[in-house]
Amino acid sequence: MTRGRLEAFSDGVVAILITIMVLELKVPHGADLQALKPLLPIFLTYVLSFVNVGIYWNNHHHMLHLVDKVNGPILWANLHLLFWLSIIPFASAWMGENHMAAAPVGLYGGVLFMAALAFTLLSRLMIRHEGPDSRLAKAFGRDIKGAVSLLLYAVGVAAAFFQPLVSLALYVAVAAIWFVPDTRIERVTRD
Repeated sequence: MTRGRLEAFSDGVVAILITIMVLELKVPHGADLQALKPLLPIFLTYVLSFVNVGIYWNNHHHMLHLVDKVNGPILWANLHLLFWLSIIPFASAWMGENHMAAAPVGLYGGVLFMAALAFTLLSRLMIRHEGPDSRLAKAFGRDIKGAVSLLLYAVGVAAAFFQPLVSLALYVAVAAIWFVPDTRIERVTRD
């Protein structure tokens, strides 16, 4: 089967997730800037989550452009990724509402870790389906960036129960690593 249906469904889910996240931003009661202060943790969490979901959408989009066809295992792996992405609004809201407390920060990192693991599984299944000499396999290479991300998330989850701010710094660092456009796929598509 072609990739179009998988891509369209995934795009729709991501659009809904972003909509759900923005609905957590409640209008403050008050007309001065001080009324916004209690919303700052929720807003910052929203920004981080929006960036993370955007990064997955962007990389998913790029990855699918190197794939012509998908199979059943790829469809299930994609659903697995979408499941973890769908938990981000909940984890994000819990973390923001509780001002970056240890357990919510740990859960948030756990969800990010599982989403990263799901993306890794999806990419490996696509590479196996396309073949070891495919453009996708060449683009991903050894996927050092993905492995480093998983490691940083794991450390962040463990650190959440001792130093939640360190965890948040690690989650932001992973987002920064991926926010810088990943040239691996663009490099392969130019060749």
